[in-house]
Amino acid sequence: MTYASRPLQHLPRLCFVAHQRIRVPAMPVIAEYSQRAVIEIVDGTFSGALAIGKDRIERGLVDVFVSAGSNASILRAGLQAPVAVIQLSGFDILQVLIKAREIDKRVGLVMYGQTIPELDAVKDLLNIEIAQYVYQTPEDARQRFEQLRKEGFKVIVGSSLVVELAEEAGLHGLLAYSLSSIRQGFEDAIELARVAQLEAGRYEQLNGVLHNLQDAVVAVDRDHRIIAINSPMEKLIKGEHASLLGQDLSHVDAELSLQSILQSGREERSVVQRYAHRDWVVNRTAIREHGMIVGAALTLYDARTIQDADTSLRIQQRRQQNSARYRFDGLIGQSQAFLHALNKARRFARTDLTVLITGESGVGKELFAQSIHNESLRAGRPFVAVNCAAFPETLLESELFGYEEGAFTGSRRGGKRGLFEAAHSGTLFLDEIGDMPLSLQTRLLRVLQEREITRLGAVAAIPVDVRIVAATHQPLAQLVAEGRFRQDLYYRIHTLCLALPTLRERLDDVGLLARAILKHRLQDAQSRLDADAVLPLLMPWLMAYDWPGNVRELENICIRLAVGLQPFANIEDIDMALLQEDIPELFSSAPSAPEIPLAEGSDKDKAEAALLASRGNRQQAARRLGVSRSTLWRWLNHAQGDPAHKG
Repeated sequence: MTYASRPLQHLPRLCFVAHQRIRVPAMPVIAEYSQRAVIEIVDGTFSGALAIGKDRIERGLVDVFVSAGSNASILRAGLQAPVAVIQLSGFDILQVLIKAREIDKRVGLVMYGQTIPELDAVKDLLNIEIAQYVYQTPEDARQRFEQLRKEGFKVIVGSSLVVELAEEAGLHGLLAYSLSSIRQGFEDAIELARVAQLEAGRYEQLNGVLHNLQDAVVAVDRDHRIIAINSPMEKLIKGEHASLLGQDLSHVDAELSLQSILQSGREERSVVQRYAHRDWVVNRTAIREHGMIVGAALTLYDARTIQDADTSLRIQQRRQQNSARYRFDGLIGQSQAFLHALNKARRFARTDLTVLITGESGVGKELFAQSIHNESLRAGRPFVAVNCAAFPETLLESELFGYEEGAFTGSRRGGKRGLFEAAHSGTLFLDEIGDMPLSLQTRLLRVLQEREITRLGAVAAIPVDVRIVAATHQPLAQLVAEGRFRQDLYYRIHTLCLALPTLRERLDDVGLLARAILKHRLQDAQSRLDADAVLPLLMPWLMAYDWPGNVRELENICIRLAVGLQPFANIEDIDMALLQEDIPELFSSAPSAPEIPLAEGSDKDKAEAALLASRGNRQQAARRLGVSRSTLWRWLNHAQGDPAHKG
């Protein structure tokens, strides 16, 4: 039976579980509250009441239960739902005893749970005899009633069950609960429902957020009962959402307990924990409202997912670092050999043809490839670089062409697009193409001819629009003659050929390049030395060196120079012996001849001329003269007694 006198939306749903003896006198109160709640009235006692409660919860039909005595205790102990208890007040007892005294001065009182010590004072005041008993089960209630009946008690006060037993035996049974107590029980129920609806709204929002997360998350209230849980966590603990809500998390799985967080409020972050045969990174945090701890949350991050994300991030960063950052305007050089290559590259950039860049290792082939891309019509589109010598054959194939899910053992779920697809509409830079295996050369030739790729494990071809810029330090024509490189592929990529000069062929650029690199590296080393002041000291050796590693080696040596110069605050303090120890290959060559010829004449004249040519650097001036710094100082401060200066 359900009572509600206005639309049911938004009204709290109360379930009044009671014995008939309390339901009947409660009907006027229920009528009063029909404007404020939807009230279902059901008959139930003990185990029957618990079964009713569980059924209503599973069907989502109730917000709060209302009950009294044994039913209320059983519902509160067995259900994870609010229960408003109709309390027995002192005024209720006084009223019913006064009524009982009108029938007989001997009154038996049988209540659920515990006795009422205050009755000893009341019975003297009312001048009545009271025998008081308690019960825990229906059988207890019957035994206590039979005991009172045998002792000749004609009036029995108690709960619904006791009143029913009395009336069945022909005695007077009086219900202990008053209408005001029942009314207060419904008032409490409506307040509990209001709070529960507010919390349910919050929990619904929380569950909505959690279910959009891939990580496993569970949240509990201050009593350690589950208030929110998402699907990944449900799968881990092998439970169902409805059955887990309201349960104590420790009872569900003690390994996930949040009791320590509720008690201390201290957070536990990034703790590695083994759970369900897997490694997790665990966060345990407190939930606070107005500074008070009202709950806690547990988040399990799959360590494998974190590792995969870290790998993806590193790959993404690598691709960003290999993006087309360089432009022709940023390339350094003034030599004829460099300018010739630069002008040629600019002309090639304005076409959409395949370019083959040749040259020794370290001459800057990728810098030119990026610059060609940035000055082409494909500027702003993807620039993807791959070193064909850096991957095993099978891995290079999957990198270039991609693969479908299940194409091979260990393939990523959902498959993976290859570098040709990643470079679509842009430029694909194939570095060290001379090291590409012959089997892949065949596939590459087909892509260049058909302008489409087929992923590993796939059937359908995918069209791609990609410009190819290839590079090699190897003599491809010779490799073709030796059968190590396909002739048809060679002529396909040899459309435009850009040969980059070695650093030996552009010695005029050594000073410019060294200045730019050393200036940057000295700043990184937080050195107080200035590159413009240091370089004249080093140029003879820089110009005399053969540079087998080209610009890449020059950068390497400048880095080591910056480290070696770090201890020195002034040019005069530089210890060349220390630098020679750190960079022996540079100083193994004989230095170039001085750029400015030394003056003829006296020692003092030579010293002054060398100092002038060295811009005041005494160590460099001494080196020009082939003497020590002390000799240079003596020449500059020649005594009047020197015969060359006598008058």
